[in-house]
Amino acid sequence: MSLELSNLILHQITKNSDETFSVVRRNNPLNLDDSSQHFVAELHRVYSAKAGKGFAGFKTESACQQWLGQLLKNELPFYDFSVQCAERLYQELSKYPFAQAGILVLAQYRSLATDYLFIGLLNRCDSLKVTDDLDIHNSDYLDVAKMDIAARIDLSSWQTEPESNRYLTFIKGRVGRKVGDFFLDFLEAENGMDTKVQNQVLLQAVEDFCTDARIESNERQDVRKQVYEYCNGQLKAGEEVDLKELSDSLPDSPEGSDFAQFTAAQGYELEESFPADRSTIRKLTKFVGAGGGISINFDSMLLGDRIFYDPKTDTLTIQGTPPNLRDQLQRRQNLDD
Repeated sequence: MSLELSNLILHQITKNSDETFSVVRRNNPLNLDDSSQHFVAELHRVYSAKAGKGFAGFKTESACQQWLGQLLKNELPFYDFSVQCAERLYQELSKYPFAQAGILVLAQYRSLATDYLFIGLLNRCDSLKVTDDLDIHNSDYLDVAKMDIAARIDLSSWQTEPESNRYLTFIKGRVGRKVGDFFLDFLEAENGMDTKVQNQVLLQAVEDFCTDARIESNERQDVRKQVYEYCNGQLKAGEEVDLKELSDSLPDSPEGSDFAQFTAAQGYELEESFPADRSTIRKLTKFVGAGGGISINFDSMLLGDRIFYDPKTDTLTIQGTPPNLRDQLQRRQNLDD
């Protein structure tokens, strides 16, 4: 992968015995050698592959935004920019009881004609290594694969479209930890486009469009499948759902309007493009549910064919069970008889 590295620096955020934080600064940026290049390339690869990232944009009063503007205008050296970020980060960390220490990484680079600034707090882990003499020594490493406190700013988009709400992305925190909120506070940014909501609105728009276009039940299932295959294909390719492109692949309504025109006229507020959400688009072709010790997953085309639901009795009837399930059921029944 072609990646041009401009600046890279690490600072250490430490947690003191009294639960406060402090900064151990590096004296200067790292040399831009092969090791630095490989490290940032791996950061970029892992971050890009992370699913479920949030989108945001800077608040007007954001200090980080002002520092970043000065950095890009060469009014603020990268080292000074990194120190200001480190100082602000450790002060912000003190407000959160779940906060942990780590290595603050700031990297400015270009990939595929797009300029980025990566900011992440990575865990420092211990490991063992075997030397050429077959001795065992302790070794420290940064856990890039499991990064969960990180953000990336698309500098190219920010400079050309500062009013956008999606040039800044961040990794959403795990359940029970508002890591995303904490990192947004540090950057003084606010939530922008919600990917999951965009996908949910898309699904509702598809159903409403089929109704408006008077598409028959069997044909409606084909439309759902077509939308799913397009969105899933974009997801696998690392591309976003393009509303116009999707619309061109779907049938028009009897009045001659296409899907994109329908969503605009009905006020669905779909972005021109947005990332596909795997768990949401799966609902186009599958029914999935779990609870009370039961987990069920089946293709939606089977509803009304081999699988029937009675809402009055809340009963699901399955005709023709999978062979491996049937074998388990018969074995258990024979043992219990």
